[in-house]
Amino acid sequence: MKNIVAGYADLKNYLHNPDYYGVVVGRYANRIAAGHFSINGKEYQVSVNNGSNHLHGGVQGFSHKFWTVTSVKENEQQCSVVFSYNSADGEEGYPGNMSVSVEYQLDDAGRLHIHYSATTDKSTPVNLTNHSYFNLTGFEQPSILDHLLEVNASAYTEKSENDTPTGQILSVTGTALDFRKPGKLSKGVDQFPADMGYDHNFVLDKSEGNDLEKAAVLSEASSGRTVTVYTTKPGMQLYTANFWNGSIIGQQGVAYRQHGGVALETQSFPDSVHHPHFPSTILHPGNSTGPPRFLNLGS
Repeated sequence: MKNIVAGYADLKNYLHNPDYYGVVVGRYANRIAAGHFSINGKEYQVSVNNGSNHLHGGVQGFSHKFWTVTSVKENEQQCSVVFSYNSADGEEGYPGNMSVSVEYQLDDAGRLHIHYSATTDKSTPVNLTNHSYFNLTGFEQPSILDHLLEVNASAYTEKSENDTPTGQILSVTGTALDFRKPGKLSKGVDQFPADMGYDHNFVLDKSEGNDLEKAAVLSEASSGRTVTVYTTKPGMQLYTANFWNGSIIGQQGVAYRQHGGVALETQSFPDSVHHPHFPSTILHPGNSTGPPRFLNLGS
């Protein structure tokens, strides 16, 4: 048994947590260009914390908030805990009072379910995800570049020099982003010098609707461990801890070095508010965000 996710040994360090270890990201995962958008003709400016972009909910996004435990359940088949948070109208510049809950459920087959739910009293962009980093050796090996990854995606959203989508959806064929067959993460990590590794949103090959479907499989030969990711979302951001520098000693008692973990962030597309042909991320009053993201940790 090993702890295969990055995290701090001391709880107080999560209040800073610049690398977003294990957090709920919100209101909006990934980037919004210039932190600016309009809804129904009204202009909004949210905080800018990543160059000229808004990233992962802003300066004090959901990852930096205290959440309330609203339910804890356990029986022979599963255990679960529900956290809730109320995001006030105007927080980080977003419109609407938004109520959010996240349920983590672990069943006796070793599957971790993450259910997100949110409601709002004003239309607002919402893109919630989990930001765990995995190292299937339990960080016995300092790098994940020998991990095998398979991604059920034939396309990706092209990025600009500003790290936001151009709006173009391009084929992965012939690129280092083609993981339709399992490949080592090392195969293309040096082909993106500006990112210093992978930091890309895949357009998942999904059927119509919001069915739960397999997005990715991450495996590591020496440990025999596998993580299979299922999601209802249209995209998945692959991020290979490109800026870890060894300055943080994690829960495992080892330094977290560059490419020491990999995040598989199921999500809606980045900057969807500026690209009408992307799946909409606007949550309206009277509606709720959809069903769960799902991680199969059974192997």
